[in-house]
Amino acid sequence: MGYFPAFLKLDNKKILLVGGGNVAYEKLIHLLDFSKNIDILSKNFSDEMRYKIDEMNLKYEQRTYLKGDISEYAIVVIAIDDITLQSEIFEESKNYKCLCNAVDSVDYCDFIFPSYIKEGALTIAVSTSGTSPAMAKHLRRYLQNLIPQNINDFLQEMKELRKSLPKGKKRMKMLDEKAKRYIQDWSK
Repeated sequence: MGYFPAFLKLDNKKILLVGGGNVAYEKLIHLLDFSKNIDILSKNFSDEMRYKIDEMNLKYEQRTYLKGDISEYAIVVIAIDDITLQSEIFEESKNYKCLCNAVDSVDYCDFIFPSYIKEGALTIAVSTSGTSPAMAKHLRRYLQNLIPQNINDFLQEMKELRKSLPKGKKRMKMLDEKAKRYIQDWSK
């Protein structure tokens, strides 16, 4: 069975990233597009990771994972090579009802990271449910080239219209037509 596509609101949700190497750094960069409420735990940190931690003023601890470290977190991302520890953290996450992602170990994931495009308010996610991350990446790149440069300006305009117009069928129809025209004009 595949993964249900959902966009999570990360406001007031603490995230723990376990790992300090290159893969952990990649996950950190993705997470930073959506939240700064990220703590990092690892025995060792790559130079890139150290730089990003300092640049973003992120909380971190340089030590090994200890049972109970995830108790305060809504989400844990495990980016370490130790499969046994991945399994243990995943099982522990059930006790704390936090969502867990173990990089490259779908058996220990409540969710996966899709390949995504983020242009201001627009986020497009592409997933193959873990069967081919390479395909998701190349499809994302293809789609990215289709998005007009001014998409965020248009979305801001639509946001203001939604706020200023009274709710109802008339507003829905007008906004739908405006979006349809935008797509039609851009795809010519």
